[in-house]
Amino acid sequence: MASSNPDARVRLDLNNPVFQDNLLGLQKPERHAALDTLNKIRQLTWNQLYRDGGLKWERISSVKPPQGIDAIYSLRITQARRATAHRDGDFIRLLTVAPDHDSSYGRK
Repeated sequence: MASSNPDARVRLDLNNPVFQDNLLGLQKPERHAALDTLNKIRQLTWNQLYRDGGLKWERISSVKPPQGIDAIYSLRITQARRATAHRDGDFIRLLTVAPDHDSSYGRK
């Protein structure tokens, strides 16, 4: 994993096929809200993302991260949905858009 600078601007990695399927499968109003959130994120530094009360960046302790990933996090991507992601240097690598709030934490 590349070194992490908290004052660096967040860079988006939207290349995960599961994330893409989840995002593109949203209904149009929710998809647009998610895209607005992604646009907001790319304008933030990591310190700003961590402190943003609307995004609610939270470590998911109930899910064991895959090898090579320090931790999986959840963040609010729309009013009703959370995304999962991990930090890799200056990149936020988005993994999924949960169908409901609890499923992003590995429970139903």
